[in-house]
Amino acid sequence: MSLELKNITKCYGKKTVLNGLDLTLEEGKIYGLVGRNGAGKTTMLSIASAQNPTTKGEIMLDGETVWENQKCLNQICFSREIVNSADNVSSALKVKEYLRMAQMLFPYWDKEMADRLVEEFELDEKQKIMKLSKGMQSMITIIVALASKAKYTFLDEPAAGLDVVARENFYRLLLDEYSESGRTFVISTHIIEEAADVFEEVIFLNKGTIMLKENTEELLSRCIHISGKAEDVDDIIKGKRAFHQEKMGRSKGITLMLDGGEIFDKKGRDVEVSPLSLQDVFVALCGREEKL
Repeated sequence: MSLELKNITKCYGKKTVLNGLDLTLEEGKIYGLVGRNGAGKTTMLSIASAQNPTTKGEIMLDGETVWENQKCLNQICFSREIVNSADNVSSALKVKEYLRMAQMLFPYWDKEMADRLVEEFELDEKQKIMKLSKGMQSMITIIVALASKAKYTFLDEPAAGLDVVARENFYRLLLDEYSESGRTFVISTHIIEEAADVFEEVIFLNKGTIMLKENTEELLSRCIHISGKAEDVDDIIKGKRAFHQEKMGRSKGITLMLDGGEIFDKKGRDVEVSPLSLQDVFVALCGREEKL
């Protein structure tokens, strides 16, 4: 089973948020969805879960159209941020009311898990959501995501507002559930470094298109940082995919993305070669307007 986004375009008036996006999400993986503010991450997840119509394109689950197809929708959960506003009915609900509503929406709901997590997170079920801290509201979205038991589960910034201990607990719970169930998770996050080890594959979304979708470990093995005298660095990077140039006097630093299986050759030059973190790779690829 796979979830396919085919040629997805989404426009709000004259603004195009997603532009011809193609993406296949395989079953049984944890994906990290990374992009700058405004890249279209939340819009993509809302469309993939059929909470938001496309301007163009279609979403397919195991060969069936997802839109207005309850059989497919039963397999998908998008647990998103609860917005505190006078217009948002959800934020006025008590915790227990919100979870009861979620139980009605998701046919595979695990009430025992939900109750256990409420206790573990020390949530007051009688408290109104709008009265909770940002971190506690994030805990509710995590409970909904995990207890939904949906085969395809999306979380949008689930660690927002959580302290370091709570974030560690979230990733532990996520990995435990993934190991036990083999569900597919897509995690949109700005906190890249501490989540990198959790992501089996990473998706870079840039200006409404998929810039990269790759196994995280393989991606990091292909990306390196080269620094040294500018002339030496320039000689080494000829013909290679180079990003994110940094200059300081006669020295230069640059990020290289090697082809699969390619062995890096210093060509006898006196340069320093360093590995990169996932955050470094993202900044190099998406933090600058153009490839060098």
